[in-house]
Amino acid sequence: MNKLKNKVAIVTGASKGIGASIAKYFAAEGAKVVVNYASSKEDAEKVVKAITNNGGTAISVKADVSKESEVARLFEETKTAFGTLDILVNNAGIYQYAPIEEFSADSFHQQFNINVLGSLLTIQASLKLFGDKGGNIINISSEAGKTPLATGSVYSATKAALDAITIALSKEFSGRNIRINSILPGIVETEGSHTAGFIGSEAETKFVANTPLGRTGQPEDIAKVAVFLASDDAGWITGEKISVSGGIYGV
Repeated sequence: MNKLKNKVAIVTGASKGIGASIAKYFAAEGAKVVVNYASSKEDAEKVVKAITNNGGTAISVKADVSKESEVARLFEETKTAFGTLDILVNNAGIYQYAPIEEFSADSFHQQFNINVLGSLLTIQASLKLFGDKGGNIINISSEAGKTPLATGSVYSATKAALDAITIALSKEFSGRNIRINSILPGIVETEGSHTAGFIGSEAETKFVANTPLGRTGQPEDIAKVAVFLASDDAGWITGEKISVSGGIYGV
């Protein structure tokens, strides 16, 4: 299992959920992984320990991706530890569902600053470490970007924006050997979806009933696709939005 042997990857928001799973799967395929986190050092270190206990290489780096100075430090520490960068996974993100009557400018800016601005800042910083050899960027978007749910207008807008960035940059990177793609997860069981009360709820039951593959997604469902996109197997793929949702939004 060496699809990513000797590659260096940054996975943002990797202390839990989808990001943690991607970090572990990348390491299992031979990548050296930077586990980025914003607040939970303990959880990030658990991911690092799981990787190193399995014979992999990983470090954790704290950084709020919505802040330019912290993004700069994230990439500086990556360069110090590993000297280069081959893969960037923009997984850090937040979601807030609320009726439009409860809309606030603070909520808008918080979601756009992390989900959109944060991704732009990390992509910009990655170019210096990619250098002339090129690199690979994977944006973890959402099916909500193309099929918004009620009360999710702002969150859905952030993911639609992220997908637009993916497509625009795939064209901008022409001739630079940089691939960029979006993964669009559907409903996934994570710590966040448990905390939000979705897992085990009537809403989850309805979603599963309308999902052709008949279950809620798991973080590893997304991680396996991320490994594919990060590997040479996907060498002819860029500017794509790849749905990983069990088919629910195609119903």
